This record gives sequence, C-alpha cells and structure tokens, in this order.
Amino acid sequence: MIRLSNAGTDVVVDVTTGAPTIVHWGAPLGAEADLATVLPSLSRPIVHGTVDSVAPVSTVPEHGSGFTGRPGLVGRRGGGLAWAPRFSAVSHHLSDDGTRLSVEAVDAVAKLGLNVTIVLDDVLHIWATVTNAGDRRYSLDGLTVTLPVAEHASELLSFEGRWSREFQPLRSDWFDGSLLAENRRGRTSHESPPMLFTGKRGFDEWSGEVWGAHLAWSGNHTMLAERLADGRRYLQAGELLHPGEVVLEPGESYTTPETIAAYSPHGLNNATQAFHRSLRALPNHPSTPRPVLLNTWEAVYFDHDTDKLMLLADAAADLGIERFVLDDGWFGSRRDDTKGLGDWWVSDAAYPAGLSPLIAHVTDLGMDFGIWVEPEMVNPDSDIFRAHPDWALATPGYEPVLGRQQLVLDLANRPAFDFILGCLDRLLSDHDISYVKWDMNRDHIHGSNQHGAAGTNAQTIALYHLLDKLRRLHPTVEFESCASGGARIDHEILKRTERVWTSDCNDALERQTIQRGASMLIPPELMGAHIGPTRAHTTGRTQSLSFRAATAMFGHLGVEWNVTKLTDEERIALQAVIALHKEHRELLHSGDVVRFDTDPAYSAHGVYAADRSEGIVAFAQLATAPSLTPPPLRLPGLDDAATYRIEHLRIPGERWGPARVQPSWLASGVELTGRQLAAHGVQPPTLHPESALLFKLTRI
Repeated sequence: MIRLSNAGTDVVVDVTTGAPTIVHWGAPLGAEADLATVLPSLSRPIVHGTVDSVAPVSTVPEHGSGFTGRPGLVGRRGGGLAWAPRFSAVSHHLSDDGTRLSVEAVDAVAKLGLNVTIVLDDVLHIWATVTNAGDRRYSLDGLTVTLPVAEHASELLSFEGRWSREFQPLRSDWFDGSLLAENRRGRTSHESPPMLFTGKRGFDEWSGEVWGAHLAWSGNHTMLAERLADGRRYLQAGELLHPGEVVLEPGESYTTPETIAAYSPHGLNNATQAFHRSLRALPNHPSTPRPVLLNTWEAVYFDHDTDKLMLLADAAADLGIERFVLDDGWFGSRRDDTKGLGDWWVSDAAYPAGLSPLIAHVTDLGMDFGIWVEPEMVNPDSDIFRAHPDWALATPGYEPVLGRQQLVLDLANRPAFDFILGCLDRLLSDHDISYVKWDMNRDHIHGSNQHGAAGTNAQTIALYHLLDKLRRLHPTVEFESCASGGARIDHEILKRTERVWTSDCNDALERQTIQRGASMLIPPELMGAHIGPTRAHTTGRTQSLSFRAATAMFGHLGVEWNVTKLTDEERIALQAVIALHKEHRELLHSGDVVRFDTDPAYSAHGVYAADRSEGIVAFAQLATAPSLTPPPLRLPGLDDAATYRIEHLRIPGERWGPARVQPSWLASGVELTGRQLAAHGVQPPTLHPESALLFKLTRI
C-alpha cells in the first residue's frame, strides 16, 4: 500500500494488482492509520453467479481478470489476438517528496508493457502509457483511466450544451447502470465538456462529499460513470479513438491524456477551487493584471476600414480599454466567411498600407494590439487550397463535408505544418502584436490524413506542437483559445493559452448559466467575458448595461460593441464600469470562486480573498419568481469569528424592482459576523428580471 496525501485528501494505492488500484480516494485517514489493514477491511465476498475472484477496479481494469465493466485497455493484434491482456506489476517508484507514484507492469503473453503514473498536489493527476513489446503491430482501440469512487456517491452532475449555450448543468440520480458521454467533434466540444462530478445524494455548493474528474484533452473523448452489479462505482475518462487511429509498431507507445480529479468533503466549491489552484500553478498562468480588451467582431464584422478602426481605437482608449483585438477579415481574400482561410498574409485590398499604421495608432494610444487567426482551417476558395488540396483532412474518394465553407487543414502533414508556422511566425515577427485570438470553427468530419486513416489524434498533437513552437519563438505573446466560443476549454489547452473564449453568446442572461458552469473548471482570469451591444447578437434580447456589466465583471473583461456609437450616457456608464473592474480585478482574478445555492429564479456567486479578508458577490434575478421578494442571501465560507462590513457596490443604471421601501441596510451598509452571514445572511432588494447587484465584503 502506498499513500499520497495533501491537506484534505488521502489516496491509497495497491501497487500489486498489475495496473495499480486506488483502494481509497477521499477523506484523510490520519497519520496513525495502518495501511496494511485497508485491504482486509475492504475484502469483498464471493457471491453466487460470479467468478471465483473479485477483479479490482484498477486504474486500467482488465476484462481478462474478470472485470465486467468497460475495460481500461481495448486493442488486439492480427487475427484478434492479445485482446484481453492481464498485467503483472514488476516495479514501482515513489518520489522523495511522496507526491508522485509510478507503477510498471507487463503482460508477457500479450507482449505489452503498461505504466501508470499518479500525482497528488492540489488535485489528483493520472495518466497511463501502453508499449508494444512484441514483434508485430498492435492496434489500439482505447486506453482509459479509471477512478473508483465511494459506493454512497449516488448522484451525478454532468454538463451538456451547444453553440452559444455551453456548460449547462444536468443533475441525475445514479442508482444503477451507467452514464456515457462521448465526443467525436475533433475539439473539446460545446456539447459534452469532459467534466463530471459525483457525490453523496443532495450535495450542493457548500456541503456533501464530492468527487470530480476532468479529462485534459482538446480532441475526441469518452467519459463514463458506471455502477457495477456488485455496487462498486467508478469514473472513467480517456481519448476516444477512431478505428485504426493509433496502431503501435514494435517498440512504440501511446500515452493517455491526463485525467485530473478532485475530492471535497464540503461540496462543489471546494472541489472546483482545487481545479482552479491547479491551473494557477501552471508556469504560463498570467502573472500580470488581465487587460480590459475590445474585440472588433461585433463592432465591424468584415467591414475593415483603417480610418473606422482608428476611430474605434480612439473611443476604446477613452473608455479605459487596454487591448485592441482585430478580428476576422484582415487577411488574403477574406471579405466574408466563404474564402481566404489559410492565406495568412495581410490583405492589400483591406489594408493597402498594411497593418502597421493601425497597430502604431493603437499602441500610441497606450493599448496592446491583438489579432484573430484560425490556423487549423482552410477555405476551398483560397490560394493555399488551390495550390495544395492534399493538405486538407478529407477522406479520399468521398466528397468532403464542409462546415462554414471550411475544411480542416492537416497539421500532421509536415509541409502544411511548416507553412502555417512560417506564416504566423512572420506575422508576429513583422508586427507589434501582443495577443493572438486562436479560433477553430468546425468539427472534424471525414477527418482523414493523406493516406485515408483517421487523423484527429495526430491533428490534436500537432496543434499542441504548433502552439508550443510559436510560444518559444514569441514568448511575450499571449494566446486565447477560441472555438466557435467555448468548444475548446480544457486544462491541456490552458497549458498553452492565457485565456479562453467562454461562448460566442454575449447575452448576459445566457452568460449567467454559461459562466457559472465554466467556473466549475476554470478561474475568472482565464474566462473571457464581454459586454456586448444592448441587443444581443445571438439571441436578439435587449438588456440593460448594468446587467451586462455585472455579468461580465466576473471574468477577463472585454467589450464587443461599436463604442463609436455610444450615447453620452452609455459612454459615461461604460467608463465607470471599466474603472470599477480595474479597481477590483486583483481580487476578482486571484480569489477563491464561490457559488451560492438559491432559488431557481436567482443566481448568486462571487469571489472571496484567499485569506477571507474581503470579497465581491453578485446577486442576479434571472426570471420572475413565485415570491414577491427574493430570499435572503446567505454567504457561508467566511471567517466565522470575524466581523464584515457588507456594502452595495453600485453599477450605473441598475434596475431595482418595485417596492415602497427597499431594505434599510443598502443605504449605508451593515456589519455582521461571518457566522451571521452564513446563518441568516442579508436581504436583497426587489429586482426586475434580468438584473443584478454587486456587494463588497470587507473584514473589519
């Protein structure tokens, strides 16, 4: 037995079972615990109708050992041989600091090697590697990592979505059977983000045991939660491989994406804060204040005119905006979305004098300059496709399926990779560009390489290599992961990017749910959140500036609006909002994200300083409610013994609801202990639907 421990979690691993088996993942057992007693205390009976041994739910469970769930390793040699391997452990190594365990196992009959690595820091990291030790090729159909969870984890929280409606939560009972989510879209996806929580029935934001798992991978994936007939439960995650996508020649290996997992004895907030700490510990995590940006897309679309853009930059700088991002339409023949993708050189038609005059104007105003690219795509109507049609991911002999008039460019094709790398390197070398918005706007369909074999795995790895090379060549440039909005948000892409675009939807009502779901995985400083126009581009809804501002405040703030057309009132209000965000962004972008359970018509969330000295909380009314007044806003998680002053943090143009007299404490604030704020909280005022208020907490 090997134990890995952090401040709130123990992981006990049996290293004798071939692939190692996690026999305990949960609450600390105490320094005095005798690990030798763990296995005997958990030994299971042999019951009628089963085989004569109980196959462990190991990190890579084996059908050949009698495991009746989904095997962790699926593959075969020619003629269907070596399809149900059984591994024997041969060695293990625990790091000197006790945080990293590596276990080696072999199957001498199937001629396969297996390594499983388990690391525990703020979260649990697990990955596995299979090696073909034989003299014939081995076709790998799947290698997934399995995490046993407690048998009283009887409720699941998963997420679904679509374009412009990402991260929608789904709660479900987990009495028996399985929940399977698979993604074949070639990117992390809007529909099935690779994230799953389970816990004791009734778990919420602040209470109940919770286990959560995320697959850090930006391509196809599979996630499974299954309860076996004998009552054992497990979560399983890994890359979804197309047939023939990974074939191991003798001596070759395949390593799974990293599965990242968190345990919490105190509800979802505690678990998701662990995911955030893991990201904040990455070497590339932003260490400087996140610049407020303006993105030009919903301001000009494809109408690129240098004079108009300079006026837009003038208005942005006057508002206090710090980064100006030029979106789609600056390159090649790209005057609409039907042509030009792949031709990554500045358009003579749109920019006769090049980009330099616009960039100089932006930087002279004190703003950074950013630019949009979509390097993984190509339009059939483009110079590069006409010259190299074989560079597209398409299956020979079939008419390709277009998406947005686009095909996927095969980055695993070395000449195509080198061409794109060269174009982007020249763009960043020749211009004063500080930021790249990296988009990806279509699924992989018939995603085959030049030989006709499935290519999504190779494409995903090539994407990582391309970003890694560009970051080495241009270490001061920041990158944003965008994929039609939130279709590429995962911890692996965030090793290479400083921001994600959470959703193409800037409708604040939709964003309340989208951003709450995304906050389960990523912290606010990585979450692009924009104030869009009064009328939302994607939904047609009209919303107040105060509601749009309060929603975007809890992210990496941006503006996506033609700010040259603001009224005087809108300009003054937007200036005030941006100044308010700047005043508090150090807290917003470093504190612990907290979400609060409240009635369905409302949403409450915020950020607490790590030392609980201060906080900012938002209370939003999303729809009409059965009651005339909202419920008290209870704020657990503060220092119980400390006294806090809670004050209304005013946003210009707030929409308060009808009331003869609003709660008296709002006028001048109120002082309550952390215990009082958790027990009875404060009474919010009546609000109109689609409106929100902010509150500041200060320990005194």
